[in-house]
Amino acid sequence: MDSYVQLFGWKLPIQDHFTIPIGGGINIYWYGILIAIGFALAVLYAFRRAKDFGVDPDKIIDILLLALPLAIVGARLYYFIFNPGVFDGFWDIFNIRRGGLAIYGGIIGAIAGGAIMCKIRKVNFVSMLDLAAMGFLIGQAVGRWGNFVNQEAYGGPTGSSWFGMTGDQILYDTGSTDLVHPCFLYESLWCIAGFIVLHILSKHRKFKGQMAVTYLIWYGFGRFFIEGLRTDSLMLGSSNIRVSQVLSALMVAAGVILYIVLLRRVKNQQDEPAYTPVFLDAETGEPVAEVLEESEAVLEEAAQDEESQQDVETEAPEADPEAVETAESKEEQGDGQAD
Repeated sequence: MDSYVQLFGWKLPIQDHFTIPIGGGINIYWYGILIAIGFALAVLYAFRRAKDFGVDPDKIIDILLLALPLAIVGARLYYFIFNPGVFDGFWDIFNIRRGGLAIYGGIIGAIAGGAIMCKIRKVNFVSMLDLAAMGFLIGQAVGRWGNFVNQEAYGGPTGSSWFGMTGDQILYDTGSTDLVHPCFLYESLWCIAGFIVLHILSKHRKFKGQMAVTYLIWYGFGRFFIEGLRTDSLMLGSSNIRVSQVLSALMVAAGVILYIVLLRRVKNQQDEPAYTPVFLDAETGEPVAEVLEESEAVLEEAAQDEESQQDVETEAPEADPEAVETAESKEEQGDGQAD
């Protein structure tokens, strides 16, 4: 039987890979290609917005050189820790071509690598997190379609004759012709909506870390409910507790607490004369970068005026001592005659 996927009544012939005729043939999987596309789009967006967050675009490359491999390691370790029975042996852990990457582990690994490299390259880690949060949503929105190609990350039966998905692999796994929830699609759409929200908010960022904590709340909230629909969730030991739901709930709680704490700190700082918002100037509403440039221009002009004044005073001719003495003698003589 040819491989196919049916989504909302649309039946699409699809394979999870194609083969390059080199040697005995090299299989290239669509899942990997989609993840790479999502990653590339996230990086391009980060480059475009880097200066808005006070991050040097050139240093982003340095950060990615460590964050990317640690993201892969983290995704693999997370999957292995909570699902060790799927591996045939120790070396199978490193065979990522067989699948088994957990998004939460990837995020944890990427943040750890980013923190280390931000410290080395002297980049503000919190601002980089704000930028990365929107990149995560882009990558997740695109990468989830790899689950569609692989016919995975789906939920239970929808009970509908048209709403849902199925496929040859899903039929084999479930043994049923019922349509199931396309959880991959729910999460992809949730991430797209989250990116739009964060992108708009980022133009009026009130404090460093705002985008990062908003990501925790947004993604954690949506993932908590979507994970409840899935049939392939990683479980906590032998219990029926879904690991991703627990982590999602913790993300939302941590995000809400951090948002309140950081927002209160900003409000307290606004009472101080020296305070200026991270993104916009409170009085003019202009980006801080432009305000700083104007201030520097005014200071530079004042410094030039002061230098010019000093030059004029230096160039002024000094009085001749002999002439001064002659003038004083004549003045004394005149006074004597007047007496």
